[in-house]
Amino acid sequence: MMRIEPRPEMTKAMLIAVPMLSAIASLVIAAVPIAFAGAGILQAYREMFNGVFGSVFAVSEMLTRATPLMFTGLAAALAFRARLWNIGAEGQLYLGALMAVTVGTGYLDLPPLMLTPVIILMAALAGAVGMAVPTFLKIRFGADEVVTTLLLNFVILIFVQMMLEGALKDPMGLGWPQSSPIVEEAMLPTLLPRMRVHSGLILALVCAGVAQFMLSRTIWGFRLRAVGENPVAAGYAGIPVNWSLFTIAIVSGGLAGLAGMSEVVGLKGYLTSDLSPGFGYIGIVVAMLAGLSPVGVVLAALFIASVFVGADSMSRAMGVSSYLADLIVALSLLSVLIGGFFTRYRVIWSTSNRRPSP
Repeated sequence: MMRIEPRPEMTKAMLIAVPMLSAIASLVIAAVPIAFAGAGILQAYREMFNGVFGSVFAVSEMLTRATPLMFTGLAAALAFRARLWNIGAEGQLYLGALMAVTVGTGYLDLPPLMLTPVIILMAALAGAVGMAVPTFLKIRFGADEVVTTLLLNFVILIFVQMMLEGALKDPMGLGWPQSSPIVEEAMLPTLLPRMRVHSGLILALVCAGVAQFMLSRTIWGFRLRAVGENPVAAGYAGIPVNWSLFTIAIVSGGLAGLAGMSEVVGLKGYLTSDLSPGFGYIGIVVAMLAGLSPVGVVLAALFIASVFVGADSMSRAMGVSSYLADLIVALSLLSVLIGGFFTRYRVIWSTSNRRPSP
């Protein structure tokens, strides 16, 4: 006979082991389609490794890909901690990018030392508004934030496309739907010469460190964890549940907005409707793989970015489809969900010694 019951406690070793084993399991399972593709498994993973760590350029590309994932992973992790299910980081990313190009293409005549901080602040504010609206609907009318944030992604993307075909369209873009370029003085400086990795990475790491400190060492973090564990009990304890949800919504949306800002102001220099290949949605995988830990988000973002960059390298070298990266990411999420279940619950097998009645 089998029964499932909650574990009396979850050790730190288990919480650390589950994400690591999930990442390893995803790579092991992904070996099956690699073999079916007719490629050598060890050679394929060797090409992936070389594509990520084989040169300074490869490492810089991995860090460039990881930067927006850190922002969106933090956005999801902090919101999920409070059981505020932010599925709208993709739309909030575009709002941040839209505000960045609105301010950074010469709309404000500010000195360079002031222009970049203003762009960062305004992009975070735009992303915060994108999450504050669904959270207000949840608090005031009981609307399901999963639905509202998800559907708002499509509304925001259509709005961005309209702006790129209208007010923000680059008159020198030969008809392509893209914004005017960011002025050079507003661009984030690169960290390495002739490489694409930029100082947005430093900002993401600082945000992760601040988030970890706020979550574990402040009253705000305590309230956030309490609301996430049991909002009813938190309310009886005097914690302002609705206000706590609203503040975390602002922080979560702001972080997602910074992801869009970093892609525009740090990397591309202009906005297009295909700016993000799904960074907002992949951020959810990053957050889950990190166990909703801000420090873990950094490591998970590096792993996911390594998978994508390595899969592109493997595809060029061996002809294996680069969509293998999407498979590995999906397997990582599935593995961490299964691992999380067995972290919280245990399966007990028992045999019955009772004799059947005549």
